[in-house]
This record gives sequence, C-alpha cells and structure tokens, in this order.
Amino acid sequence: MHSTVSIIGALIGIVVLFFGRKLFWLCVAAVGFLAGVELAPHLVNEPSPLLLLTVAIVLGLIGALLALFLQKIAIAVVGFLAGGKLAGAIAAAFFVHHAEYSTIVFVAGGILGAILILVVFDWALIVVSSLIGAHLIQSAIVLPPSHVLRLINHAQVTVGTHTIPMGVSWIALIIAAILCIWMWRLSKS
Repeated sequence: MHSTVSIIGALIGIVVLFFGRKLFWLCVAAVGFLAGVELAPHLVNEPSPLLLLTVAIVLGLIGALLALFLQKIAIAVVGFLAGGKLAGAIAAAFFVHHAEYSTIVFVAGGILGAILILVVFDWALIVVSSLIGAHLIQSAIVLPPSHVLRLINHAQVTVGTHTIPMGVSWIALIIAAILCIWMWRLSKS
C-alpha cells in the first residue's frame, strides 16, 4: 500500500478493531476499503496513490451504504469477503504453493465466512471486526520479506522464565481479546 492509503487504512483499522461491533457499517466500509486497495492494481497497471485511494474510498462507501440499507445482504457480503481474505492469508502463511489454489481457497473461505457470520452474527461480528481491524493495521506496517520470515521462524515470547513460540502467543492473544470483549459485554448488560 502507498503511504497515504496505509495511514488511512491503519486509522480505519484501529477504529474497527475497537468499535467494529458498535459501528457495523464502518466494519463493512473497511472491508470495502480493503477490497478497493486489492482491486485497484487489477484495474490499472501501477495506479497512482490518488487513484488507489479513490477506488478504496468508493468501495468503502458502497459497503457502508449496503450496511445501512440492506443489512442482511451486507452481513453475508462481509462474511464472504472477510472469510475469503482470511482463508487466503492463512493459506499463504502455511502453504508454499497457495497461489495455485487461491480462487478455491477464497471461495471456500468466503462461503464458510458468510454462513458463520449469518448464523452467529453477534459473536462472528466481534471476531471478524477484530480480524479486519488487525489486518488493516498490519497492512500499514511494511517489513521486508526477510524480516517477516525471521519474525515467523524465530520470534518467541518470554513469560516469566518460559519461552513460548509466536504461534501459541497469537492464539493466546486472540483468545484473550475475545474474552475481554465478552467480559466487557457482560458488564454492560
């Protein structure tokens, strides 16, 4: 992403990460924004930052309008796009030849995401909005591939005197975030 788009994406990501459940329309707009950033290079070869930002904002506005006026359809679309994007990111992280099956992985993840978010909307919205916000923030941080590989392969978290691999730390962080949101929700009712 270009620097302007990265900054806007990170700001939207922070808001969606913390308030995605309350601001459902912003969560859908963030998915549209992310889709615009991904789609613009396919429409124009090497788009300018202004064109990239314009396409991202237009798709974000379409997503927000869908969320406001056609909520069930917007819920399914967000579930499909977020599920597909998440499935693609997981495939890229764990499989070397993920590009060969990217369409199948995206569609399968999208269908699963749409079904999941329609069935358990409230909880799925909490999880999906957290993942979307985290992805937007992470996309704004540009690291060379060698640093990313070093982080994945050698990163460890030390708790007391115990060293924990990074994968376990990510799972623990996601569980802790879900529990915090759940406890916060319980305190509100």
